[in-house]
Amino acid sequence: MNRAQSEAKQPTTPREADQVGIVIVTYNSADVLPGLLDSLAAGLQGIDSYEIVVVDNNSHDASVEIARNHSIAPKVVQTGRNAGYAAGINAATSVISRRAHLLVLNPDIRLFPGACRVLCDRLRDPSVGVVAPQILHEDGTVAKSIRREPSILTAWSDALLGGRLAARVGASEIVNDARLYEIGGKVQWATGAALMISARARQCAGAWDETFFLYSEEVEYLRRVRQRGLSVEYLSSAKATHIGGDYIDNPFLHGLMTTNRIRDYGRRHGPLATNVFRFGIVVGSALRAILGPGHRASLRAALAASRSSLEDTPAMPAQP
Repeated sequence: MNRAQSEAKQPTTPREADQVGIVIVTYNSADVLPGLLDSLAAGLQGIDSYEIVVVDNNSHDASVEIARNHSIAPKVVQTGRNAGYAAGINAATSVISRRAHLLVLNPDIRLFPGACRVLCDRLRDPSVGVVAPQILHEDGTVAKSIRREPSILTAWSDALLGGRLAARVGASEIVNDARLYEIGGKVQWATGAALMISARARQCAGAWDETFFLYSEEVEYLRRVRQRGLSVEYLSSAKATHIGGDYIDNPFLHGLMTTNRIRDYGRRHGPLATNVFRFGIVVGSALRAILGPGHRASLRAALAASRSSLEDTPAMPAQP
């Protein structure tokens, strides 16, 4: 039996579960938000019941005005502070029906026509908790958006071999399996730029962890989904384009990503394992420090990290 036949035979949930809540968290997103909102009408083709919620984290640009004035008429929730990505998602879920699936989108995502319907259909299988679409770069190439659980092996492989070579040999956190990107299947986690979360997963996994201000929140959340016995799947037949770019050019975000990677690992492992993991990041960042300020910011963050300081303290930004 092939995958298409298998999916066709899966039991279905009641039709009312095909409600969808679209969650978009913005922070100074005026440059990219219109493109996402413009793509939603086509992306939601085949979905009869949906609600779009834009949560704004105290933007200083026109993000709120753009959302309020757009023809697709999203509901706008203003947090009044830069609360972080996980807090923004939680703010949206508080106003969306518990029976609805959740489609969480970065504001720089562009949905392909019918993408939401394809994702929603896969969630009719009651064993599936979260589905991630195929993410494309602006030039149409497939982004390597599938990930393995962070581990000492992945940290040191990425450090010593570099991310690209480590991915080729199957030892990186980044998954480089061409067949998986082509046909889809179960994964450990996928980047959080575009994720559809079933109503079942919402109820059993609970709220997103707001101590992760930005980065690693999807790693932790998808792990909880899997621990509840639901699968996370990559669906190559649903597609979206991701503009991206902020992380590459921003040393602060490099440092924040590093801090949260170590925090996430340290919560699940003892001091010795955590320090071995952290030192792998130190070595990798040090070897590449000459390549740019992002690597140097990661090095500083890894050197400053300790289990006691990372375990329970929210990763709040040091800049607005």
